[in-house]
Amino acid sequence: MDFADLPDFALPLIAAMTAGGLIGLEREWRGRAAGLRTHILVCLASALLMEMAVSQGAWRFLPIAGAEVVADPTRMAHGVLTGIGFLCAGVIFRTGFSIHGLTTAASLWITAALGLAFGAGLFALGGAATVLTLAILIALRLISKRLPSRTMVDVCITWRPGDHEALPNIEAALERLDGRLKRTFHGLEVDGTRRVGYRVRAADPDLSDLAERLSSTPGVCAFSLDPRDD
Repeated sequence: MDFADLPDFALPLIAAMTAGGLIGLEREWRGRAAGLRTHILVCLASALLMEMAVSQGAWRFLPIAGAEVVADPTRMAHGVLTGIGFLCAGVIFRTGFSIHGLTTAASLWITAALGLAFGAGLFALGGAATVLTLAILIALRLISKRLPSRTMVDVCITWRPGDHEALPNIEAALERLDGRLKRTFHGLEVDGTRRVGYRVRAADPDLSDLAERLSSTPGVCAFSLDPRDD
């Protein structure tokens, strides 16, 4: 391989950067941890590694005389998709009982797959998959907003010891929001206060009414509301 071959190798890299940039732009707009630059780099790295795998004949090494070298580019694809799992794990985080970042992790995974497709020269397949990925991230989100949906909220409430009416008051306030109330944990703090957790469904993502209701509930001394997100 020499500089005269660069134009043939540049097209897959440019296509990968474009696809990664489009997907990363959507994640950047959503304010996610992995945004524009991360997705571009993931897609570019995947395409570069795949191009190296399919061009092993141009590598500077001398095989044993009379030996036949058989290249298997799919092994590179397996290695890339295995390695991207560590990066995806970095954007998934847990707050209380809620898991965040799953959609962003999935977008990084598909971005790596797109880079592999472009690096292998499958431009039509990579382009079609890019359009489908953007449709899933943008169009389906717009559709889901128009559909009746509920937000899952993890609620943690602390109340004063000795107040036997606090727990019924708390559950009465939460049942106004979700009749199918589910308790997730019940604990005792070192200072004697009691702590209880619930998982509720909220039709309105704005939780200010629930926060105001819990603030005025007798016996409650602290609480946290943790809505789930992707």
